[in-house]
Amino acid sequence: MSVNEQMVQDVVKEVMAKLQLQSAAPAAQKGIFADMKDAIEAAKKAQKYVHRMSMDQREQIISNIRKKTRENAEILARMGVEETGMGNVPHKILKHQLVAEKTPGTEDITTTAWSGDKGLTLIEMGPFGVIGAITPCTNPSETIICNTIGMLAGGNTVVFNPHPAAIKTSLYAINMLNEASLEAGGPENIAVSVFKPTMETSKIMTSHPDIQLIAATGGPGVVTAVLSSGRRGIGAGAGNPPALVDETADIRKAAGDIVNGCTFDNNLPCIAEKEVVAVDSVVSELMHYMLTEQGCYLASDEEVEKLKNTVLTPKGLNRKCVGRSAKALLEMIGVTVPDNIRCIIFEGEKEHPLIAEELMMPILGIVRAKDFDDAVEKAVWLEHGNRHSAHIHSKNIDNITRYAKAIDTAILVKNAPSYAALGFGGEGFCTFTIASRTGEGLTSASTFTKRRRCVMSESLCIR
Repeated sequence: MSVNEQMVQDVVKEVMAKLQLQSAAPAAQKGIFADMKDAIEAAKKAQKYVHRMSMDQREQIISNIRKKTRENAEILARMGVEETGMGNVPHKILKHQLVAEKTPGTEDITTTAWSGDKGLTLIEMGPFGVIGAITPCTNPSETIICNTIGMLAGGNTVVFNPHPAAIKTSLYAINMLNEASLEAGGPENIAVSVFKPTMETSKIMTSHPDIQLIAATGGPGVVTAVLSSGRRGIGAGAGNPPALVDETADIRKAAGDIVNGCTFDNNLPCIAEKEVVAVDSVVSELMHYMLTEQGCYLASDEEVEKLKNTVLTPKGLNRKCVGRSAKALLEMIGVTVPDNIRCIIFEGEKEHPLIAEELMMPILGIVRAKDFDDAVEKAVWLEHGNRHSAHIHSKNIDNITRYAKAIDTAILVKNAPSYAALGFGGEGFCTFTIASRTGEGLTSASTFTKRRRCVMSESLCIR
């Protein structure tokens, strides 16, 4: 271990211990309260200040958030892995860097204008006010930072109800955001939360009269609850993204792209490849490259059965398996493999539980298809109508087009790893709230604003 790594680990231990001690003294952390109603009131006061700020002033805060996120990327990454046991540190560092560099800020807030004989009409993007947000334990600090940048750019403040399994990491991120605001001349409490988030604090937040918009990033239960709250909801729910491979694909590249995407942060991203559907003629070649070049382990029928009984329970996923490495998962069933093994593969029918279920772990089932039409049908079934994400490896433009229309997802990645959709090796901005359930798709600052029309009749047209 290098001196720098040891220093970061020491900082993480110190921070975790400090947060544990301060759980009885919420005032010690900026933006953290004992009572949810107090948190909402503080955010409301801060929002009145933010609303009066110029775009340049908001951007100064956002620039400092980006700077502090880069500086704290390794600390946040290590905290997330230590607290939740999910994912891996190098990939979480990359995710924080991506959030810092590619989350849209005030440049996403634009004005539309019509000027003519009847005068001038403007469409302006204005804030909702105080936004309520529910965040997951899979990407705890990443989601909080990404949400806050976008919401603040739109003139809002935000109240978080983080997943309890990642509360220390979440609170550290919220404290960092408020420090960034104060250092840049902004107010405290641009982002707030409570020390002990619960279902009750979530209920208080989602039913509070000062919360008119709720952004929920999590499982289907969380999103359904938010959409039943009576408030406008932006729901970023589940997905089970299939990766389709046809006979025209660069099979060697497809194998690398699929495994790289599937194993990124141990398959925690909701966009990650969860299963493969390949036409029969390329399955053997695809699996060959996965096994010989991409660090995959081919599980036997017996091992697949043991994995099924380990990672799935009558109540759903075994949380102790989510976000674990392939090596750790295999150790759970008594199989020892080298450190270079990063993905478990097997062949099965689309109905197999380890294929049909969204696992969020590097287990990749491969489904054979008779031809391209059969592959599309199977992939659409496996996506389960979530309309979230899907991937395809093909050089046939007509096939790509047919697949895109049939699967109709918010994200479609072609001939690349899934994370290209978030601007990592692909064009476009980054977000960790992908609202496929409610139709917004990849959210950004403009998503968290209201459109307001301002009309000046018979005036201000000077053509």
